[in-house]
Amino acid sequence: MRVLVFTNTPAHVHTYRNAIDRLVDRGHDVLVLAREYGCTTDLLDFFGITYGVYGSHEATAYSRLEFARELTGQLADIALEARRFEPDVLFGRGPYAAFSGLVTSTPTVLLLDDEPGDFNHTVSRPFADAIITPHATRRDLGPAHYTFDGFKECAYLHPAVYEPIPDIRDRLGVDDDERYAIVRFNAFDALHDVGAAGFSLTQRRDLLEALSEEATVFVSDEAGTMDFRNLPAREYDLHPALLHDAIREAHLLVADTGTIVTEAGLLGTPAIRYGGTEDREFGEFAALADVGLLEECDRYERVRGRALEVLRDGNARARHRERRDAYVSGLVDLTELIVDVAEARGDVEHVLASPRAEAQRPRATTQ
Repeated sequence: MRVLVFTNTPAHVHTYRNAIDRLVDRGHDVLVLAREYGCTTDLLDFFGITYGVYGSHEATAYSRLEFARELTGQLADIALEARRFEPDVLFGRGPYAAFSGLVTSTPTVLLLDDEPGDFNHTVSRPFADAIITPHATRRDLGPAHYTFDGFKECAYLHPAVYEPIPDIRDRLGVDDDERYAIVRFNAFDALHDVGAAGFSLTQRRDLLEALSEEATVFVSDEAGTMDFRNLPAREYDLHPALLHDAIREAHLLVADTGTIVTEAGLLGTPAIRYGGTEDREFGEFAALADVGLLEECDRYERVRGRALEVLRDGNARARHRERRDAYVSGLVDLTELIVDVAEARGDVEHVLASPRAEAQRPRATTQ
């Protein structure tokens, strides 16, 4: 069987990497088409995944017109590669996957985050044979929509697939008993980020100075433009593939972006998300907040205050780890579900009918 997978962002690499390995081990041919964006291809190289590149995207703010121009050129390359490969099923999201499914007449599976509502989803939804989302999604995406009990991050952070490396503290250069925090700043360069903003430059400096009074601070700057001179913080400079291990050992994560906060929650690390100018509500964050695995704040002062409280609480991480262990054990091994859907050539109903799929069964949305 021939499976086409799109990895448009670093997060997509993590979502599919374990499934790709299993499919290859089972003798299937897998073509990964990647976009040069952030550390996407660095991750593919690290995990030993063979891939082709269909285009690039700079980590700078884009207008919708600029996105459209970029997309037009990329779709031509995608069509050529997809037709040459002749897939039996394809996975991805947005116009890249939808267009490939259209030009190759291939069953198309969109594996989405919570609350898809941007241009990418609007143009791809009509061409999807199946749309799979986390259980927390509160929108009805049509008759081809299925949900699963978990989050897309379960594809790489579920206990069935995640194994932390034991020497991450040595690699970071921190002592065994040294408290440290990780702060992630969003580049706001994706299409769904147009018009959005997070921490201001003044707030960034103030936050780092405040946190540094309580712990060692590492900064992951998505845009890669931050000047660390005269800042009481260290750049996170390990390979990006090791970031989850660094988060797991941290005493706190603060971010103005989404995925990494969900990851921290699923790893049992106290996590605070700053909403900035974002005015949408996300069921995924609400689900994790309901079980005490993350906090959402819409005011900077609240972020700063709660972050300091967490760092001063010597038992915060232990409590979060206990909550995480109890909660995550009941979630779906998403990697297994992806493999099952792939081998069913995108026929989720076939997967639903299989007794073996009982533990990771998605459910048709009733909303």
